[in-house]
Amino acid sequence: MAHQPDQSEFRVILPEEIAWEPFPAFPTGARLAVVVGHPTQAGPYVIRVKVSGGTKLMPHKHPEDRIYTVLSGVFYIGLGYTFNGDKVNAYPPGSVIVLPGDTWHFHWAKSGEYVTQVTAIGPLGLEYHDLQDDPRHLHVNVAIDRVGHRTPPKPRVKGCQRA
Repeated sequence: MAHQPDQSEFRVILPEEIAWEPFPAFPTGARLAVVVGHPTQAGPYVIRVKVSGGTKLMPHKHPEDRIYTVLSGVFYIGLGYTFNGDKVNAYPPGSVIVLPGDTWHFHWAKSGEYVTQVTAIGPLGLEYHDLQDDPRHLHVNVAIDRVGHRTPPKPRVKGCQRA
């Protein structure tokens, strides 16, 4: 259980207590762990993000200001609403990156897995520039045909309901 900002007792969260979970807005190669607070609610929170090598988080923005601390690996981040692997900057462990809210950016685990710690004031928000890049959108609006190809859903006819 993550420590809550209003708790008055001393608390230590050890690395082995970190619970990595899939996050619906992340691609499959990324995991999130809540360390302090409730990111979905107003108030301070601390999360960790682990991204496996080669994974890209396509252009997106957050409404909240964020402070990233690189814990391990090399964190590659670029600014803008178009992914460009030539425009990412590499930050080693110990680096601190301040990202103002509503800044379009993208991440790439270009040289292997990285872990960042994000400190912010919630609620956490994440909006992709292109809905095609948002895993939440894909899970809802894309069907898989019999041979495994992604196909757009069939339009519904007004007045008809699926059985």
